[in-house]
Amino acid sequence: MVSTNYAPEHAGIGPYATQIAEHWAGLGHDTHVFAGMPHYPSWSLDPQYKGAFRRTEKRAGVTVHRRRHTVPGRQTAVKRAAFEGSILVHGAVAPPRMPKPHAVLAQMPSLAGGVLAARLAARWKVPYVPVVQDLMGAAAAQSGISGGDKAAALAARAEAYALKRATLVGVIHETFVDKVVAMGVDPKRIRLVPNWSHVEVPSAPRGETRRHMGWAPNQTVVLHSGNMGLKQGLEVLVGAARLDPRVRFVLMGDGSQRSALAELSADVPNLDIIPPAEDGKFPDILAAADVLAVTQHAAVLDMSVPSKLTSYFAAGRPVVASVAAEGGTAQEVQRSGAGVLVAPEDPRALLKAVHALADDPVTADELGAAGPRHVAANLSREAGLARIDALIDEALGGPLP
Repeated sequence: MVSTNYAPEHAGIGPYATQIAEHWAGLGHDTHVFAGMPHYPSWSLDPQYKGAFRRTEKRAGVTVHRRRHTVPGRQTAVKRAAFEGSILVHGAVAPPRMPKPHAVLAQMPSLAGGVLAARLAARWKVPYVPVVQDLMGAAAAQSGISGGDKAAALAARAEAYALKRATLVGVIHETFVDKVVAMGVDPKRIRLVPNWSHVEVPSAPRGETRRHMGWAPNQTVVLHSGNMGLKQGLEVLVGAARLDPRVRFVLMGDGSQRSALAELSADVPNLDIIPPAEDGKFPDILAAADVLAVTQHAAVLDMSVPSKLTSYFAAGRPVVASVAAEGGTAQEVQRSGAGVLVAPEDPRALLKAVHALADDPVTADELGAAGPRHVAANLSREAGLARIDALIDEALGGPLP
């Protein structure tokens, strides 16, 4: 597997890459991962890897080959290009030393990772299968990153290079298919492989967790968990918090926009920005909130589906999605039956939906209960990993022994 993001990263794509690789190792396969240095979602290098240039390590039976790259604390098109370029150059001059594999799978929010995987598979003459987690060309155009318009065409060309060379292409959502076909990929080679819920079910009593978090029993708590980047448009939560000091808003996580959000909300006493939760406590904190928020800029349509949704659904709390109604995120929320949609970038609309759920706990509980049912029926870890195995088996022409 080629995946810039990997354990110990606990958010975004890292947990999926990790669970796939560890699943393969658990089946007895000699599994190797070509990865970057841990940096996400804080966009700062993990202190344990400070000074590391190249490192090979064993994690849960998986051999992980890491290469150093730049880590931009602030996201601009130029800095993102330097990030991708450093991954590509270091990976090209120092590929992993390992036996010839049966196949190469790439996790593709990283353009450089996709290109490296395609080149490695061609060198080894083995099937190459990328899984599209985010569409980077569309992301550059839709996310609001500085200089994104100019970067979009270049990113799309690199993306097309990596995808057109694939044996099969996996996409995590059907809204990605048309974009991938437009890059020159035969639709007959595209397979739908949705992500799964990679967290455990909540186990602690809600009241106990709320006391630990300092949340009053009668206070409505709206929680956003995950990356604090440009495409999330988290300013809408700051705006909603200003409108009603009785509602507590909590942003839990990290990302390139965290400091800007902290500055923007410095005079908003009912908005808290807290670090990412420990893996063992994360599901309980989600379940202790009254409402789970997912937000995106209005321009974000078909370039990504937030990985946080699978965790939200498993938590059993209602979701308020401040997203474009025609995008993939909205489709997932509607498909789950676990939440409501509001207009993006509209603090008043978001707050109105929160008030409606707070005033109607029966409806809120019904929406919340739909999430775990949706996970059990469609988003289990076993089903998700089986889809990846089937994708690789098809690319190989049959299952490995």
